[in-house]
Amino acid sequence: MAFSDLLEQVGSTGRFQVLHVTLLSMPILMMASHNLLQNFVAAVPPHHCQPHANLSMSSTDAVDVLRATVPLGLNGKLERCKRYATPQWQILSLNTSESLWDESMTETETQSCEDGWFYNMTEMSSTIITEWDLVCDYRALKQMSQTTYMGGVLVGAIVFGGLSDRFGRRVLLLISNLMMAIGGTCVAFSTSFTMFCIFRVCCGMALSGLVLNSFSLIVEWIPTRVRTVVGTGTGYCYTTGQLILAAVAYCIRDWRWLTLAVSLPFYISFLYSWWFLESARWLVLTKKPEQAVKNLKTVARINGRHAEADKIDLEMLQESMKKEMACSKGSYSALDLMRTSTMRTITICLSAVWFSTSFAYYGLSMDLQKFGVSIYLIQIIFGAVDIPAKIIVTICMSMLGRRPSQCGALVLAGIMILINLLVPYDLQMLRTSLAVIGKGCLAASFNCCYLYSGELYPTVIRQSGMGWVSMMARFGAMVAPMVLLLGDDYPWIPGFIYGGAPIVSGIFAFFLPETLSQPLPDTIQDIDERGLARTNSKRSPEKIDLAMKDPSCVLLKESV
Repeated sequence: MAFSDLLEQVGSTGRFQVLHVTLLSMPILMMASHNLLQNFVAAVPPHHCQPHANLSMSSTDAVDVLRATVPLGLNGKLERCKRYATPQWQILSLNTSESLWDESMTETETQSCEDGWFYNMTEMSSTIITEWDLVCDYRALKQMSQTTYMGGVLVGAIVFGGLSDRFGRRVLLLISNLMMAIGGTCVAFSTSFTMFCIFRVCCGMALSGLVLNSFSLIVEWIPTRVRTVVGTGTGYCYTTGQLILAAVAYCIRDWRWLTLAVSLPFYISFLYSWWFLESARWLVLTKKPEQAVKNLKTVARINGRHAEADKIDLEMLQESMKKEMACSKGSYSALDLMRTSTMRTITICLSAVWFSTSFAYYGLSMDLQKFGVSIYLIQIIFGAVDIPAKIIVTICMSMLGRRPSQCGALVLAGIMILINLLVPYDLQMLRTSLAVIGKGCLAASFNCCYLYSGELYPTVIRQSGMGWVSMMARFGAMVAPMVLLLGDDYPWIPGFIYGGAPIVSGIFAFFLPETLSQPLPDTIQDIDERGLARTNSKRSPEKIDLAMKDPSCVLLKESV
């Protein structure tokens, strides 16, 4: 009997699994709110320089003062970042805006906004942009705030990935929920931009812990046959979260209250997370079989299988995972991600897939104002497109396999983004449609790579592997906002980079092994048995290396 058979015995799709997956999926609804919160709390309202402070507004109409102090740009709109050094009252005698562009006016001395800015707050009541004047010379700080958040997600992937393999999924999930709740609350009450960024980093770290440990606890308690459906279902929670964010942001226009609203639910998640059971697979592989037996008995009773619960004992569990326990006698670390040729191939290819998916995804999703329509509407459209995209990729993963689905989603996304570069700016509807299709493909790619990566990495280093690829994804998300700054001088460069990266990574995905209908691997030995072009009779250097680390594992494998 293998562990999968033991899981079937206690009820692999019973009440416990339904409740377990549902409760683990609830925080995922709010993850999108923190990932995409920047679109609303850092929205840039229309703005221009304040008129000179020494002007008497009572004696002159405010509109006339504005005309005399703030010049017009080439687009006929008020300049955002400069004003006349001295008021140009003669402008008031001119009849048309075109007459302003004579030689004398273009040579008029201007200066920066010495007295601050005026913001048109018809869309928002406040944002971090208006709070700390992150415009003009400080406009790069807006992108920096998102980069620092993604930096926190990257650090969290490194820290929580390794710690959860050592200390367990459940305890790290508890810490992550509490950290997200407290960090988000502190962000809402930040008194400076530096403080805002520091606590956003904490939120980013917590998000990594939530994603990694929720996913592992879900995957390790469900059977192979429903893994695709469950994985897609949790992906839809993130999709729903994007729609929830648009609705909450529409109702709450103040950035502090909005941040608080999307952070408070994590206090509730922290409270009920104490109910979760630690992964029995992890407990066995970390020499805690007694607790694993206890958890399996609890699952059997919740699923109404009391007779089977009484049959489970330590001897049955050890027999079910005899091979896995033998292979787990050595200590494992992140270095094992590159130890054998198969693991190296998997890690390198998945790194490229995760980096480019996240890079292009956040490149499209984090600058909604460029589409020229309501950011609330475009957020709903971007969220809604995930629904058909994930249905299609789920069908493809179940029928065609994980590898072709991953390759196809990435390449198609890149093609849509690159085509968008050739569409004239005045065809805004077509440009937005192509961007929406591209974003849907990237969402499908994310949905696929979460499940695919969990199936490729073995239990003994699954969290380390997921932590590594998640780190690569966050590195891509960190770089994405910075690429947008290149568009100030060359508008086509960001789109070219965002489109080229997914196509290149789609080629990398072609070299990954297929996992459709394969059992979940528990050890590196399981991965090598599925490896690339190995003979069973001849031991490769990788096997020798593995044997030196844990000889009992190889001897057991050869005797079976």
